[in-house]
Amino acid sequence: MEIVSRHGCFGGTVTYYRHASSATGTLMRFSAFVPANVQNAPLLWFLSGLTCTEDNFTVKGGAYRQAAALGLVIVAPDTSPRGADVPDDPAYDFGQGAGFYINATQAPWATHFQMERYIAQELPQVVAAELPVDMRRQGLFGHSMGGHGALTLALKYPQQFTSISAFAPIAAPTQVPWGRKAFTSYLGSDEAAWQDHDACVLMRRSGDRRAMPAILLDQGADDPFLHEQLRPELFEAACAAVGQGLILRRQAGYDHGYFFVSTFIDDHLRHHAAILGGQS
Repeated sequence: MEIVSRHGCFGGTVTYYRHASSATGTLMRFSAFVPANVQNAPLLWFLSGLTCTEDNFTVKGGAYRQAAALGLVIVAPDTSPRGADVPDDPAYDFGQGAGFYINATQAPWATHFQMERYIAQELPQVVAAELPVDMRRQGLFGHSMGGHGALTLALKYPQQFTSISAFAPIAAPTQVPWGRKAFTSYLGSDEAAWQDHDACVLMRRSGDRRAMPAILLDQGADDPFLHEQLRPELFEAACAAVGQGLILRRQAGYDHGYFFVSTFIDDHLRHHAAILGGQS
């Protein structure tokens, strides 16, 4: 891997990396916060939303003071493959910057847009070889499109991701415009193929979850996308159907952006630390 830049932060370091990905066939970037003097630390993955890169959460999330105190390593990947040879779309909610954390099956997207494979399989191997983390203790959280990714990937890979939280996730993508647009182009018109990428469907399929750790979900009550695009009430019902503990907090006065995320980020870090434990 290539180190793009490294910066001191709350006694530890924030490092930006670039590496060649076999999953996407492109160069991919991610950031990693590593507290001082950690070994075998719990690993948190943060998945960002539409239009974002690895930089948005890294700069705006406000996570690293609390992560340093808790001994948590945080990795923030980019949201899609990028490059002149990678297909794109002029719309903000599709193409580069909008990978939706799925493996595309339709041309021309399938060649490079293999984000589920990249996040769940390839990047963990890269990180495990480079950073002082305990891969037996991984948590997954994200924002908006990344909240969708956090919920779906954690439900699809329960042996890998133990703790889950999300900020304003696209909770029912098969039922909202953002998800339907992306899935039609990435996965094709057969809606049966979409079901494997919908957190509500995956939750209802997962069986009795009364023994699983609670999921934390924060939603801004003044979020302009709440009713048309996010639909947390559908995920709430899916959790109730299988006994999954859900802490759904509707936060008055907060919208969809990083002021909202940074306000409640410490609660999410404590949520994950309580489940994953500290440095071993």
